[in-house]
Amino acid sequence: PEQGASGRAAPGQDTATPSGLAALSLPYQIGAALALAVVAVAACVHLGMVFLYVAPSNTVTKQHGKAVDEWIYPEFEQNWKLFAPNPLQQNIGVQVRAETRTADGGYRTTNWFDLSAEDGRAIDGNPLPSHTQQNELRRAFDFYSSTHDGENRSTGLRGALAEQYLRRIVVLRLGRDDAAGRGGVLQRVQIRVRTTNVPSPEWSEENVSTAPEYRLLPWWTVPDGEARGGVR
Repeated sequence: PEQGASGRAAPGQDTATPSGLAALSLPYQIGAALALAVVAVAACVHLGMVFLYVAPSNTVTKQHGKAVDEWIYPEFEQNWKLFAPNPLQQNIGVQVRAETRTADGGYRTTNWFDLSAEDGRAIDGNPLPSHTQQNELRRAFDFYSSTHDGENRSTGLRGALAEQYLRRIVVLRLGRDDAAGRGGVLQRVQIRVRTTNVPSPEWSEENVSTAPEYRLLPWWTVPDGEARGGVR
């Protein structure tokens, strides 16, 4: 392309404009590159931990199994319930009620909040529902039930973690529902789980009861930090 005597582009000629990272100043380019590197490293570490968790027992998992479990549990636990031989065939509803201290110093017990039904209403009609709305409550209870017996006694080292995880989720939900009321504070929570078998298809000869079964968990005291909104 022809240029004028001053070396500038001729009138009407397009000049290349930097875009993307190239358009940023050098300090911002360095910052963006570091941020991308941190994200890439975190993604690789997470994928590696998930791989070690689902892989057969090996030398690495034997030596570093505790570190892998601490990374995976409870948020990233993996399971095969979607697939054969025994896919999940039950609807699980998590409900909760609370004992609160009112603004005037009295105490009251709330009605039951059906948290699973709230998630169901949020999902209904949503073409892209969040994973949290679909699975958080059910997976939290799965984690709890896998670490406790039928009498709600811990059966493993992760029992306390499972209780804390489930309690914090329901406390957060009660906070969103303003269960304590104006000036009120949550004191204790109690969870009830409603389990109903999925009806057999018409062509199946299997007969299953669709009557709901309830499991009532003990009252759990809410720590002061959680009760006053310390959980996020």
